[in-house]
Amino acid sequence: MATINSSIVLIALPDIFRGIHLNPLAPGNTPLFLWMLMGYMVVTAVLVVTLGRIGDIYGRVRMYNLGFLVFTLFSILLSLTWMSGPAGALYLIVMRILQGVGGAMLLANSSAILTDAFPPHQRGMALGTNMVAAIAGSFIGLVLGGVLGPIAWQLVFLVSVPVGLFGTVWAFLMLRDNGLRRPARIDWWGNLIFAVGLVALLVGITYGILPYGTATMGWGNPLVLIAMLGGVACLALFAYVETRVAAPMFHIGLFRIRAFAAGNLATLLSSLARGGLMFILIIWLQGIWLPQHGFSFEETPLWAGIYMLPMTAGFLIAGPLAGILSDRFGSRLFATLGVAGSAVIFAVFQVLPANFNYTWFALLLGLYGLSSGLFASPNQAGIM
Repeated sequence: MATINSSIVLIALPDIFRGIHLNPLAPGNTPLFLWMLMGYMVVTAVLVVTLGRIGDIYGRVRMYNLGFLVFTLFSILLSLTWMSGPAGALYLIVMRILQGVGGAMLLANSSAILTDAFPPHQRGMALGTNMVAAIAGSFIGLVLGGVLGPIAWQLVFLVSVPVGLFGTVWAFLMLRDNGLRRPARIDWWGNLIFAVGLVALLVGITYGILPYGTATMGWGNPLVLIAMLGGVACLALFAYVETRVAAPMFHIGLFRIRAFAAGNLATLLSSLARGGLMFILIIWLQGIWLPQHGFSFEETPLWAGIYMLPMTAGFLIAGPLAGILSDRFGSRLFATLGVAGSAVIFAVFQVLPANFNYTWFALLLGLYGLSSGLFASPNQAGIM
């Protein structure tokens, strides 16, 4: 549910903007357009470590249950705006940011709950299934956005409500905290410095890809440079502070564990590659390839999502299977094969002609989904 909402808006955003009487292509609306996409993801990225730490202190299941409730509440509020124009867009951005708090609660505690609940020889299967659900959600969101956006933009947000209500009740009745709670004080300074640093860095990168003056990109914008350098400085200060406080928000010493450090670095690089690929391919399909092949612009959001389904199918096949196999044979081999396969497929995408045949395109997407699934589940199990 949380990851569906990170991608569903990507496809449906033009319909949402038209629904609140804004032109999604007007240059003056670009910041609003951008923050509708980025607000949810920035807040989730900033808070996921903090909320995971709070879950360690006060109970992971409790935070997970609260995440369902918060997410569902703001999904409803997102569909109830009475405003239009820029005011309506600002309302939706604020509600998306608050919805992201609920999403961060879910993402921060789900893997930890599974780790507590399953013995080591079954964790690969459990974490693999969880990882498949999370990443498949981002693919499924593309199709749902294309289906629901043209019908009524409010449905893009309301689709989460039944799942959220069921999840809230089910988690409250069925989940139990099996992990040990560790009473500790919250590292407020660490949380604040981390949040400021990550927000500054992400905002700098976001505005760096926008035009500035006569330049096609904004990397020469002084504010972008200040934000990025300030963000890096804050994150460096955060790392220093965490080694000096009694109850740190994040134990920097974990990065001395090779599997933890390498696994998280691999996850970061894989996520960057996957996110960039999805973004570029969706833009290419909607803006160029589908219109050139007889689809109207009104149809392209739906068909762009449908044409990306081979990636979803590959991931759904490989993810759980790789998790089960990693329980028996270890994580390293499967994670290495998966990321190596992804690299080869990226190289093939580089030589794919602009007016490609969809059969070959679908084959590459399916193979990339298989490679991603082969990597994601064992890698997550190895980290945990």
